[in-house]
Amino acid sequence: MRTPRGKLLLVSAVVLVVAGTGWGVGTLLRSPADEAAARKPPKPSLVTAAVERRELVATVVANGTLEYGSPHPVSPAGVVGGEETAQRVTRAPRRGTLAEGAVLMEVNGRPVFVFSGTVPMHRGIVPGAEGADVRQLQKALRRLGYRAPATGVFDQATIAAVSRFYAKRGYEAQQPTLELRQKRDDLRRAVRTAQEVLTTERTALDQGKDVLPLKVKLANSRQDLKEAEQAWKSAQGQDHTTEDEVKAEAAESAVRAAEEKLLAARQELAQATATPTPGLTPSPTAAVTSAPPADTRLLELRVANARADLAAARSALERVRQEAGSARAKRLTELGKNVRVAREAVVTAEQALRQARQLSPVKLKVANAQSDLAAARALLAEFSRTYGTSVPPGEVVFLPKLPARLHKPTVKAGELVEESVATVTSSTFVVSGSVDVAEAERLKTGLSAGIETETGRTVRGTVTSLGGRVTQGAMPVTITPASMKGLKQLAGAAVTVRVTIGATGQEVLVVPAAAVVTAADGKARVQVETAPDRTKEVEVRTGLSADGAVEVTGDLKPGDQVVINSA
Repeated sequence: MRTPRGKLLLVSAVVLVVAGTGWGVGTLLRSPADEAAARKPPKPSLVTAAVERRELVATVVANGTLEYGSPHPVSPAGVVGGEETAQRVTRAPRRGTLAEGAVLMEVNGRPVFVFSGTVPMHRGIVPGAEGADVRQLQKALRRLGYRAPATGVFDQATIAAVSRFYAKRGYEAQQPTLELRQKRDDLRRAVRTAQEVLTTERTALDQGKDVLPLKVKLANSRQDLKEAEQAWKSAQGQDHTTEDEVKAEAAESAVRAAEEKLLAARQELAQATATPTPGLTPSPTAAVTSAPPADTRLLELRVANARADLAAARSALERVRQEAGSARAKRLTELGKNVRVAREAVVTAEQALRQARQLSPVKLKVANAQSDLAAARALLAEFSRTYGTSVPPGEVVFLPKLPARLHKPTVKAGELVEESVATVTSSTFVVSGSVDVAEAERLKTGLSAGIETETGRTVRGTVTSLGGRVTQGAMPVTITPASMKGLKQLAGAAVTVRVTIGATGQEVLVVPAAAVVTAADGKARVQVETAPDRTKEVEVRTGLSADGAVEVTGDLKPGDQVVINSA
């Protein structure tokens, strides 16, 4: 049995159903006038948008992948070790960080080192080699604390530094191989053999009947010249001969004797002049009387004769000295002539011997032996310049920047080295992406960018490179994050990059780009709605555009309605 409340609810539900049914039927049943009115187009009206004041930022969107930057394949430039044998990996490259001087791998038990440098290893560095690659190696050794010059020449000082570097890391610098040592011994034997042949041929030439007599004559002429020169030099060192010295001593003795005789005569004359008359003794009391003069004529004659003898002796001495000087000059002249004659004889003998040797049938053999010896010596010298401790082309790899991250080894122990052995990257992340070529024209390096990850995080970055090979209308672009924090677990993830190419820096008036019309006079204008279906033109100047909006300045204010299009 139903209650009153239940009956009331039932009646209400029935009423609602009937009312709904009536409304539905009423909507389906329309008069022809209603149908005609429904088909009429709406009344035309203007499509407008409000002028806004906001900051405007222009961006270029690029899609890319977050990965470690600067990937660089590593390939040894040649053989590791000194012999052209199969290059088999004995220690494979391992993931991790590579510092300068580190061992990248081992091939046939020999190391492959990594150094920082932009010049690729392209040859073996041997003693005497010079160039930019040698200077690069020297600088690397200096950075590691090994004293090496920076001359660009692989000299002994650099070889010593390389040897110390290898030894410090438990290896021995590459020494000449058995093949090279054998080749050097062969070249040395070739030089000795050529020397022996030349000596034999020269002996045969000198002992020939057309050369030997002239050779003896030349030896005699040289001996005569030697003796003549010695005699001439000896005469130059002597002022007088022994005979001249005897004559001079005799003349000097005669002068001294004449001087003594003159002195004795003068003394006798002086005594005779001063002696009183004999028999007369002067008395102190006697008056002084004058005495007759003594007879001194004989004494005076003796003095005159002694004076004449001294003059004659001196004159004789002078003649002796003059004759000795004349004799010395004559003797030097004769000895000098002898020297010139002896020299001419030597030159004549040398010319005759040289001509005889040139015309001798054995001369050709000597010439050939000389040529063979010169060639053997040249080969040995050339080989010796590059012989010694070396750096094989495959034992050093120069990377553009260190430390680097070994990202992916491509060979395993036991495999043969063919081309690339690993890929290294920098330790920093970059976004490698691409943009449409038309959009790329608006980009440049140094622009700021926002890197949006799949997790919704945005990291600031900078455009670091732009350009390269264009593929399907897209140009490569590289963006470097400002911080590496939290990106390691996102390596390989796809990201979206928004590169800021311009910003107003403050709030400005902004209208939709479709609202701006350039008139025939080249000026930009917008139509502002002043009343329903009524507008006026306002001249504006445009600025930055972004995301379908454009910055404008003119007689506008926020809230003004500008026409986008009209029906």
